[in-house]
Amino acid sequence: MLLTMDRPAIDRDAELLEALRRREASAAERLVSTFGDRAYRRALGITGNQQDAEEAVQDAFGSVVRSIDTFRGDAALGSWIYRIAANAAYQRRRRGAHRRDEISLDDVLPSFHEDGRHADSVVDWSTELDDPAVQTELRSVLTSALEELPDHYRAVTILHDVEGLSMAEVAECLDISVPTAKSRAHRSRLLLRQRLAVFMSDATSRVERDS
Repeated sequence: MLLTMDRPAIDRDAELLEALRRREASAAERLVSTFGDRAYRRALGITGNQQDAEEAVQDAFGSVVRSIDTFRGDAALGSWIYRIAANAAYQRRRRGAHRRDEISLDDVLPSFHEDGRHADSVVDWSTELDDPAVQTELRSVLTSALEELPDHYRAVTILHDVEGLSMAEVAECLDISVPTAKSRAHRSRLLLRQRLAVFMSDATSRVERDS
């Protein structure tokens, strides 16, 4: 009996690449079926809006089809496509579609001494995370905090901390320098930590009152 095995993804991607370059009629549909779900999730994470994410993916795949001859193969086809999708989502969010009011970083970021050390103490709330109710509420607070991040901070956070892209990939995707990407990631984490520290402080106070 002959055993059949799925072809490696790299082989399937090579076939899709050639189909796109030959402008085959079914190539666009295969592109969507192969990379559409993950591209949409990445776009949704950046835009925070279903309609914007869908339109960003449409823009991205249109760009992929039009510019497929520029793909040099320096990275995997999927990585190249996902970077285009992320960039399209970032650009759409930057244009202001369905944007929420931005919060001021100066109002929520911790203060620093001139030597770069935190001026305020950093709250250690990790020991409180065993409470399931706190975990559920924490996820909600984190989602809300991510939504409120300014666009350029949110994009870096989603791509690096959620999607797992390297800083070099994030920088390439957003057309910024690596030092700028690192700086934005650092300030974004400080903002999120400050927001979560406030939440944990309130949660701890509630537990102490109820005990």
